[in-house]
Amino acid sequence: MTTTNEQEKTPKAPNQSIDVQSISRAAAILEAIGESSKGISLSQIALITGLSRSTVHRIVVALSRQEFVRTARDGYKLGPALLRLASLNRSSFEIDAHPFLVQLSLELRETVDLSAMTGQTITFVDQVIAQRRLRAVSGIGTTFPLYCTAPGKAILAAMEPSAAKALLPAHLERLTPSTPTTWSALEEEFETIRKTGIAFDREEHTLGICAVGKAIRTKNDHWFAVSVPLPSQRFYEQEQRLAEALTKSVESIIDATEASG
Repeated sequence: MTTTNEQEKTPKAPNQSIDVQSISRAAAILEAIGESSKGISLSQIALITGLSRSTVHRIVVALSRQEFVRTARDGYKLGPALLRLASLNRSSFEIDAHPFLVQLSLELRETVDLSAMTGQTITFVDQVIAQRRLRAVSGIGTTFPLYCTAPGKAILAAMEPSAAKALLPAHLERLTPSTPTTWSALEEEFETIRKTGIAFDREEHTLGICAVGKAIRTKNDHWFAVSVPLPSQRFYEQEQRLAEALTKSVESIIDATEASG
């Protein structure tokens, strides 16, 4: 049996000397930059991450040298190296779907998201941002709950009820006054979603933001959803128009991706 003293004398492997704290800080900085669509200043990054401005500056300079970050008119944005890595990891479905996201965004003049089911959550994997001042934006890679978002509910409703229920946490946290917090409330809503194919988020995840979503199940049994998030003042009384445009877009995506193999 190896004694404690003998373990302490064992030389550390080279990779154990990596500064984990620096990696964590760099990841936090990249996430803060990624959440900003126009660019973000060093002071803003420091405020969001809780790091000192000097630390942020040092790490941002290092990331810039590797093209993970680039300068923009209003500060810093994610750089081409990260975008290249992201594109390498994109599935053929995501690539084929992108032109239709662009077309839908232009038609509605709203942001359009493509999200993938990632266990008990959904993760945004592609986004076309609306070209208007007041808009809804969440960074690619951002993760949200299934039970209180339009894309999440669209996917859950399309699944077998037992499988959908198994994906939900024991406690459904109330994020806004409109958040569904019981399985019975969700199940009642799922019945409607199954008939129409459309799920709505009426300020259930974030106050002031609504969304419409529709699920897609690929041939290799991966779950995706296309959704249109927008400020609540442009949502109410527009649900039917949004739903019809989204339905046509998703049908086109399905036709194109099935035809491409």
